[in-house]
Amino acid sequence: MRERIASQVLVISLLIRKPGSLKVAAGRLVRYGGIIGVFFLGASSCLDAQQAVSTAGSTMESQDGPGFGGAVAAPSSTATQPQISASITGTVRDLQGAIIPGIPVTIVGQNNTVRRVATADRNGAFTFDDLPAGTYVVNVNASGLAPSASTSVVLGSGERRELPLMTTRIPTQKTTVRVTATLNEVAQAQVQQQEKQRVLGFLPNYYSSYIWTAAPMTPKLKFQLTLRSTTDPVSFLVAAGLAGVEQKHNTFPGYGQGAEGYAKRFGAAYADTMVSRMVSRAVLPTVLHQDPRYFYRGSGSIRSRIFYALAQTIVCRGDDGRMQPNYSQMLGNFAAAGLSNVYRAPGDRSVGLTFRNGLIITGSGAVENLLREFLSRKLTSNVPAFANGKPLTDSGDLRGKSRSTLPSGAHR
Repeated sequence: MRERIASQVLVISLLIRKPGSLKVAAGRLVRYGGIIGVFFLGASSCLDAQQAVSTAGSTMESQDGPGFGGAVAAPSSTATQPQISASITGTVRDLQGAIIPGIPVTIVGQNNTVRRVATADRNGAFTFDDLPAGTYVVNVNASGLAPSASTSVVLGSGERRELPLMTTRIPTQKTTVRVTATLNEVAQAQVQQQEKQRVLGFLPNYYSSYIWTAAPMTPKLKFQLTLRSTTDPVSFLVAAGLAGVEQKHNTFPGYGQGAEGYAKRFGAAYADTMVSRMVSRAVLPTVLHQDPRYFYRGSGSIRSRIFYALAQTIVCRGDDGRMQPNYSQMLGNFAAAGLSNVYRAPGDRSVGLTFRNGLIITGSGAVENLLREFLSRKLTSNVPAFANGKPLTDSGDLRGKSRSTLPSGAHR
């Protein structure tokens, strides 16, 4: 721009120096003066414009930062701030206010965005940390409790909320099961218990019932108990001892002496025992519907108990529970004594021997009953603790009684 101004000044000077009059020069100066002024004004305007553009450019550079066309926006005051996690704590209690420990507690966010499970501690307390802001529901669904849920909880950023949680316990129902066995099943269990009874731990005491209201025996049980008693090792030992005594006193001399005589005496003694029990405790009781057992009384005065024990040799309990003459025992004793003549030596057979043996068996039964009533209960093992004979309030009549107490250890 300065070069252009210099050239214009040079043109003016040349116009003046040309030969001619001053008037001509003045006229030319006037003619060209306006043009020169316009040029000067234009140059000045250009300089001002250029300076303004330069100033504006420097201002934009300072605001936008360096780089070509790469203006960086200033930070906005409404930018998203980082979220602070929230939490929910609480305690699980029932409607009575008692804490419920060790149960699962579930928290669910709106639209299932969050789903967590925590276990209440021993104080019933639970905690859910690091939760984003939102709407949540806390619920409980555990065994023994009614399903329950809290109302919706709206959490703000960084908010900590305490939420007591109440639920209802489901009452536990107690069911009592009564097992009723048939009368025959009860009788079988009681007889099985009797087969374990032993005086001093080794002498069989099968025919003593310490359960006053014992169920009546079936025919099968009567034969079963007789067979069990006659095959017990003690029965063989008793027969062997009796044969030895007879051998020593030469009882029944028709059998002779020596091993052969002892064997005959042993066979006869064992046969007497087996026939007597089979007839008086199995065959006739089945036919006459009588109970072959001795029912321990254990209560009352000593005199009444003695009378009861002795009377049981001639009276007994029927299968219907009523007392009746003991035909089975009396007829069985004399029948067994009569049958023993069959295997005696011809010289030892007699009618008197039959009656004598029958009375001896009956008398020994009375003594045995006294021992059962006053002694054997304390010395017998495997007797149920509840089996103590006749209760003081019992009427003694068992008619209509269809229930009996099962002995301990008995199962259906």
